[in-house]
Amino acid sequence: MNPQAERPGRATTAPETPPTDQARPSVMPPGPRGPLVVLIGPTGVGKSELSLQLAARFQGEIINADSRQVYRELDIATAKPIPQERARIPHHLFDFREPDNPLTLAEYQRLAYATIDAIHARGHLPLLVGGTPLYIRAVVQGLRIPPVPPHPELRRRLEAQAWEEGPEALHRTLAQLDPESARRIDPRNVRRVIRALEIVLATGQPKSALEGQRPPPYRILQIGLTMPRKVLYARIDQRVWRMVQAGLVQETARLLERYTLELPAMTGLGYREIAAHLRGEISLEEAVRRIQAQTHRYVRHQFSWFRRMADVEWYPWNPPQVDAVVRRIQGWLQEGGSGGSG
Repeated sequence: MNPQAERPGRATTAPETPPTDQARPSVMPPGPRGPLVVLIGPTGVGKSELSLQLAARFQGEIINADSRQVYRELDIATAKPIPQERARIPHHLFDFREPDNPLTLAEYQRLAYATIDAIHARGHLPLLVGGTPLYIRAVVQGLRIPPVPPHPELRRRLEAQAWEEGPEALHRTLAQLDPESARRIDPRNVRRVIRALEIVLATGQPKSALEGQRPPPYRILQIGLTMPRKVLYARIDQRVWRMVQAGLVQETARLLERYTLELPAMTGLGYREIAAHLRGEISLEEAVRRIQAQTHRYVRHQFSWFRRMADVEWYPWNPPQVDAVVRRIQGWLQEGGSGGSG
């Protein structure tokens, strides 16, 4: 995500038809499989800045892999690239879904693959950039996602049960119907528990039995950015204050006029805490403190996921090692993409 907080508003370009410079020369070497560079790392580490430099250097196009940046109107809290950045470099899968129309993982995966293929057809280099581990895994590992559409009425009933009986009751039901999924899912993650129940009740088969992997036909190089936690936390804390100065309170108030905090899009960092401030329950300073603490917690969650991901080449990013990453990608492209996940 981009730590820059001066965000004058969202751009309106739809991700399926971004502005592209067809005159940009191809950097793709000949071969049976197109290259894909994946740039991952925790919130606030500097992925967006680096992705812009890499896209300019390698005739690249940036594909969003952040689960909140897909939604319109969620700009400041999600740290979307600003319109000027998106005008310089083609950006995809940003800002194309209404907040009350949740994007499923299967939809994201389909759109991401179609976008990668279209970038390859233009002779450009796709750069998948983001910090949502499940989005990254869906693309890089080719996760098989059960094709079960959301069932709103069932979800409402299960949410009501979780409210009345506690999330542990739902998790016990899941343990009876799909023990493997129950083992993998934290009982406190009510949304994931409900999704697993939704799948098993709709299909008669456990979610775990319907899943698997089918690696995509790309040569993949995964680059990870990291820095000491104390340094990263300090960057995050400063960024939260910049978001407030850029209008986070006003953005939240506008969103709450049309949407509820129960929507998946609105569960992103910042909105719940600012909403409590708008209701007069806490001061702005306390809201900021809570956002900072929750963001630190999310970073720990991201790192725990990233540690499980294979074939990621990690670069310390304090100070940034831009030249080293450029050399690695340049060599990887010249040698036909050997290394990484390729």
